[in-house]
Amino acid sequence: MFSGIVEEGARVLRIVHEDDNVHFTLTCSFVSELKIDQSVAHNGVCLTVVGIDLDERSYVVTAMRETLVRSNLGLLKVGDMVNVERSMLMNGRLDGHIVQGHVDQTAVCVDVQDQSGSYQFTFKYDTNEEMVRRGYLCVDKGSVTVNGVSLTVCRPTADSFQVCIIPYTFEHTNFHDIVVGSVVNLEFDIIGKYIARMNALI
Repeated sequence: MFSGIVEEGARVLRIVHEDDNVHFTLTCSFVSELKIDQSVAHNGVCLTVVGIDLDERSYVVTAMRETLVRSNLGLLKVGDMVNVERSMLMNGRLDGHIVQGHVDQTAVCVDVQDQSGSYQFTFKYDTNEEMVRRGYLCVDKGSVTVNGVSLTVCRPTADSFQVCIIPYTFEHTNFHDIVVGSVVNLEFDIIGKYIARMNALI
């Protein structure tokens, strides 16, 4: 489980395709603290560490077809910055919200507004009645995870929502790389998904 509080940005060093899988080699400051089999969220996607090179200060994670279809990881290029977060410690504070690291789908940035220091992003995503019944939707002032960042929803519509980004988040995550047309990962609120599922069974 994660909180949606990004620790830092990792840089993609190598991308290797093997059948339907893709192996990503990345570098970040806490490589020496990682272990094989550890879970790390990458742009909100929970991936397992499968290799570590302390000399290069790098680690390897593997994404399979389902992950690549549902997320923006398949669009990554060498040199890209990826938001990373290690799994939560059970004795820590939940500074964001409950994040599983299971990306539901992608969205596209359709607008970015500089609001004299902060930034307002508008994202649009595909939806239909079945997805709504599964809880794939946003509610005003509810929680959503965008590229692994826990955020508060503003002005949601049936297929879009806005988020406001403070300067610190803009500078310390890959939000500073998001422009109109950028594809981002979404994880909708797990509590909302459970409620939607329960309502569907009544």
